[in-house]
Amino acid sequence: MQRLRRLCVDSFVGRITVDTDALRHNAATFRGMTQAKICAVVKANGYGHGLVPASRAFVAAGVDYLGVAQLEEALELRQHIPGVPILTWIFDPSANLEEAVQSGLDISVGAPWALDRLLTAAQHCASPARLHIEVDTGMSRGGFAPEMLLEVAHRIAKAERDGIVDVIGLWSHLARADEPDSGETERQLDRFETATRALRDVGVHPRLRHLANTAGTLWHPRTHLDMVRPGIGLYGISPEPAVATAQDLGLQPAMTLSSRIIAVREVPAGTGISYGHTETAADALALGTVPLGYADGIPRAASSRGPVMVNGHRSRIMGRVCMDQVVIALPKGATIGDEVVFFGSEGPTVDEWADAAGTIGYEITTRLGRHVPRHYRGTVGL
Repeated sequence: MQRLRRLCVDSFVGRITVDTDALRHNAATFRGMTQAKICAVVKANGYGHGLVPASRAFVAAGVDYLGVAQLEEALELRQHIPGVPILTWIFDPSANLEEAVQSGLDISVGAPWALDRLLTAAQHCASPARLHIEVDTGMSRGGFAPEMLLEVAHRIAKAERDGIVDVIGLWSHLARADEPDSGETERQLDRFETATRALRDVGVHPRLRHLANTAGTLWHPRTHLDMVRPGIGLYGISPEPAVATAQDLGLQPAMTLSSRIIAVREVPAGTGISYGHTETAADALALGTVPLGYADGIPRAASSRGPVMVNGHRSRIMGRVCMDQVVIALPKGATIGDEVVFFGSEGPTVDEWADAAGTIGYEITTRLGRHVPRHYRGTVGL
């Protein structure tokens, strides 16, 4: 017979705790690796850590730039953080680039239509657009192809002479920097240098050339150039744990995801657990219900595998991850209200969750829903 004990309280929900001192520590760690400027990448809601609080922590640590992919995030960020250069690189043809120019954002273009839109917007503004030119050196995703760059270089040179744009940067993105021995990063750097010469030949001299992401900053010092753009490493997660773990790199995990037990059941051997009874209890055991599920960002692929910690004891999810709940095996003595740590500085790591879900650490933190409350601790005023 199953015995059920339940406590109805509305405070037992998921919780994300972000350590801003860890964010600052990680930024300082990257500062010690390079003489180049640092653009802290805070896209995707600060890799799930919170766009504005993470940005403030990095600014307090002395980064030179902030970088976000989506234009809307850049505009939001500008409202909260004036005075710090913000680079943005994704927008569609309907985007309000006039507002972006007037907000003093650094705007990247990597396609003829984007250049057309930016030049038109800049002509309507009182100040030149701050332009970064993206060139495709091997990612096959964004940026001007080398032959296309030659076609637009003269237009960019004329627009700068006419005071329509101020060419701030030339940049590209590394495809295989997390594979230090692949040789592809060196080939991309060579292509990038070729693009630099092509622009200089027509009188375009970007002040900031930037190529290195986290992995490039860590393992390819020749790619540092004028500025580096670390992302995942700033949050205490390695871009490739098989090469070096976060601990190996001296990085501190900044996020802890936790919740609490809201129900406890003692079940006999053979009991089916969660949807589909994809797992059954091998022996009599205590099960706990925890109110986090795939709607909150817990990967369904981690069913029957996702690690957790309860009262200092390691355990795991039993059966399928549900939309807003999971069932876990409970250590002896665990009861309603006890904290369950999914990952953090104490307990399982983001990398363990990535392994359990067959994915990468980036996805584990960025998929967490914005509705999950974020709480901040540390010395940075937020």
